[in-house]
Amino acid sequence: MFRRFLLFTTLLFSLSALAQEQEYQVEFKTNVGKFTVKLYNETPRHRDNFLSLVREGAYDNLLFHRVIKNFMVQAGGDAREPYKKRYEALKARHSEMIPAEIRYPQLYHKRGALAAARIGDEENPDKASDPIEFYIVIGEFFLEKELKAYETEERGEMPAEVKQQYMTEGGTPHLDNEYTVFGELVDGFKTIDKIQNRETGENNRPLKEIYIISAKIL
Repeated sequence: MFRRFLLFTTLLFSLSALAQEQEYQVEFKTNVGKFTVKLYNETPRHRDNFLSLVREGAYDNLLFHRVIKNFMVQAGGDAREPYKKRYEALKARHSEMIPAEIRYPQLYHKRGALAAARIGDEENPDKASDPIEFYIVIGEFFLEKELKAYETEERGEMPAEVKQQYMTEGGTPHLDNEYTVFGELVDGFKTIDKIQNRETGENNRPLKEIYIISAKIL
């Protein structure tokens, strides 16, 4: 009897460990192409919230409403017509902020990083994340001497591998330790480049709409 209990307990532990190690990926289809992100298990609250939204179909018809070339592309802050009322209902259902899960220097704002938008420190000193809006980093390249400016008392010395990433692949180091990075782009950089190169107007909003058609968990 004890042996059966031990085997059962071992099986439960193995299944739990497997669930924690599972890698989740989400494919987005937009009106300018597809891209795929993977979600980090190190940020479980953001991962689970994002997966829940995708399962709900929450991102369908939401816009990339803020696009800044060589910086980032941001989605989820508005919807295209005639889905505005649906978007307002979505925001009402998902109004609670997500507690920050900042894991710098393990997770940082390299090119392709997936991170959560948020309101500013004055209203949000705990750096909690918006439950819906996300952005994907594009960034710029940096010299090693330029990265010294980001080695503050709070952040500490920037690890060599992080420096190397910013120097060779690019990113936005000034956002590190400020916003939660919870995933990264694994496919579709060409699509993100199409988005970042779109002409924008007031508030960095694309003049021609870029929107998510659908999102699905792979």
